[in-house]
Amino acid sequence: MASLGVKVINKVRIIGGEHRSRWIEFPDAEGLRPTPDRVRETLFNWLGQTLDGKRCLDLFAGSGALGFEAASRGAAEVVMVENNRAAFHALQQNRDKLACSRIVLRCEDGLGYARRQDGGRYDVIFLDPPFQSDYLSRVLPQLADRLTENGLVYVETGAAFEPDASWQVVKRAQAGKVFYQLLQLTQDIE
Repeated sequence: MASLGVKVINKVRIIGGEHRSRWIEFPDAEGLRPTPDRVRETLFNWLGQTLDGKRCLDLFAGSGALGFEAASRGAAEVVMVENNRAAFHALQQNRDKLACSRIVLRCEDGLGYARRQDGGRYDVIFLDPPFQSDYLSRVLPQLADRLTENGLVYVETGAAFEPDASWQVVKRAQAGKVFYQLLQLTQDIE
C-alpha cells in the first residue's frame, strides 16, 4: 500500500492515566518508532506514575507516545516538538481526538527549539531522537538551562549511551535493542 502513495497508519496505546487504553495513530515515517509499552511502563514507574502539575517537553515527539502518556498521567503542560509534517498533523489529530488542552504542539526542529530560551523550564524532558542521528550529542548540552531544579531528562537510544560528567544517570535499563535512562544534572544531585 505504501508504494501506491497511500499512507500507512500505525497505532500505539496509551497505557496509563486519564486516557488509558485509548489509541493514538501515526504515519509511517523514516526513523519514527514509538517507545514500546514495556519501556513506557518502566519509565513512568520511575517517574512515580503521575506527573501531576509537572511541565514536560517531548523534544522529538514522533508518534507522540511519550507526550500523550505524560498528559494522560496529569502533566500540567506537555510541549511536543516535531518537524515531520505528516507526524505533526497526526499529533494535532490525536490531541483533538483526546480533547487534551494541556498539550502544546510545535512544528519545528527539536535542536532549534532546545537552543531558544523562550520555552521556559521543564520538570521532565523526553529525548527519543531518531536512532541513527547525532541529535542526542548535539541537544543534551542545550538542556541544562531548560530544566527546573531536580528536573529529569529521559533518553532513549538504539545503543548504549554514556552522558558526559555534567549528567548523572539516575536509572538505566535495556529492553531488546532499546537502551533507556533517566538523567539529572550532577549539581542537582549533590
